[in-house]
Amino acid sequence: MDLLNSHIMNKKNLMQGTNILFLGGLLWILQSAGCVAQHKQKTNPVTFDKQVLTKDFVSEGAAVGDVNHDGKLDVIAGAFWFEAPDWKMHEIAKPEKYVVGVGYSNSFLNFSMDVNQDGWIDQVRIDWPGKTAVWHENPKNEPGHWPVHIIHSAVGNESPLFVDVDGDGRMDIVCNDPEKKQIIWLKSPSKKGDTAWTVTVIDGRDGIPGTHQYTHGQGYADINGDGRKDVLIHTGWWEGPADPKQPGWKFHPADLGSDCAQMYVMDLNNDGLADVISSAAHDYGIWWHEQKRDAGGELSFVHHLIDSSFSQSHSLALADVNGDGHPDLVTGKRYFAHNGADPGAHDPAVLYWYEYKPGKTPVWIKHEVDNDSGSGLNLVVEDINGDKLSDIIVANKKGVHIFLQKK
Repeated sequence: MDLLNSHIMNKKNLMQGTNILFLGGLLWILQSAGCVAQHKQKTNPVTFDKQVLTKDFVSEGAAVGDVNHDGKLDVIAGAFWFEAPDWKMHEIAKPEKYVVGVGYSNSFLNFSMDVNQDGWIDQVRIDWPGKTAVWHENPKNEPGHWPVHIIHSAVGNESPLFVDVDGDGRMDIVCNDPEKKQIIWLKSPSKKGDTAWTVTVIDGRDGIPGTHQYTHGQGYADINGDGRKDVLIHTGWWEGPADPKQPGWKFHPADLGSDCAQMYVMDLNNDGLADVISSAAHDYGIWWHEQKRDAGGELSFVHHLIDSSFSQSHSLALADVNGDGHPDLVTGKRYFAHNGADPGAHDPAVLYWYEYKPGKTPVWIKHEVDNDSGSGLNLVVEDINGDKLSDIIVANKKGVHIFLQKK
């Protein structure tokens, strides 16, 4: 996988120039813009009840959906689905045995959708980067393993995106094809009963960045404010056309930090320009990248540290955790991402949410969810039990865990 010496920043560099202010015994605020604050007292504390679905290493991605049509959201991870509310384990496929610290699973990311539109939630499973991506067809409560269908023969990038590219209300996949050296998006079947995913080549020119199977970092959002969504990697972005089915998007080089995970875009400092959130997949650091414009309208980015207290934040989610109307950041350590070879690999498998406080200098208040679970390659933040509170679902080498937010 990617070489450790390719990372741009190490922990020591990240901490240089950071000054700490003590404010009334309540908060520590790093003076650099977008820094993290430690919340000492909370008027409305957010707490979670940890539920262990399995301690076995079965997947590094998780999804949720009502698998058995009982009105409850179940958890999907690798070769299993876990039935709510008691989380009974059922097989989707024949399980394989994975040993922590030795190898990897065939389930890097998991998503859920009704692919063939038969009214039943299916599993979309992303295998090892660059291998074949598949979907498992829900057997509608019939016994046996779920039928497997190919999505695309080579799906690369370690954070392929599950997003609605063409605005038809159905989720698609943004990734690369490392065999053909292309940046692509895969349109999900649009007609009932169809199973074929349609390929659009975003960029297939010789020598373009982001086509290696282990490419790190990807986002899909409007970065330049033209009302069209763009595809981001940490070295630049492809400008989305009026019709996303149009091939040959224009690439704009940009410095969006180091090798990362999911990339999120929003105006964080209320200056009217879209900024970017990213994290170091195999090193220390979480950042927000402040967009700047020159007189000619060219985009550049200033990097601001959010936190550098733990490493391997290989998955990010942006969701309103505390119900204040502002999206918060949820992330954690991908435990043993490189089987112990990354910086900080043996540190606790932490999981955090960062409370976002918007303003000219945005503030991120760090809250620990857990220190013995971490995260994988994709996590879910969703109300899984119907109490209108955001819950967190993770899967990685520590197992599969649910964190139910307490009232």
